Amino acid sequence: MVKNVALLLAGLLAGVAIMVAGHWPQTEVVYRSEQPPSVTYDDGSTHHLGLIRRGSVFGDATHLLVVGRDPGLGYGHWVNVHTPFLAPGKEVEETEWTAEGVRVRFAGGHELFVPARHFQNGR
Repeated sequence: MVKNVALLLAGLLAGVAIMVAGHWPQTEVVYRSEQPPSVTYDDGSTHHLGLIRRGSVFGDATHLLVVGRDPGLGYGHWVNVHTPFLAPGKEVEETEWTAEGVRVRFAGGHELFVPARHFQNGR
């Protein structure tokens, strides 16, 4: 009886461990772009753009586009990107930086424009 309870508890703990590990968040930068030297903004900073995939082994992935001064993409202006816009493996076709902002063309055909006022001055 004690052996059966121990086996049951071990199985339960193993199942919980697998579920926790499978849902543990994973973050991956799948695309990066840096403001070219030919484009400048009023805040005088160099800005970075990244497409970040967040997901887990068992869960659906979400994608976030971040634009800001942090090369590590830890802060800035965040935009949720609807996953069907993306083509796995080559999510972004092109990034165009202009004085007005940055335009991202996704491989699935959609475009997203982020005005410069949203990512300047440390946002």
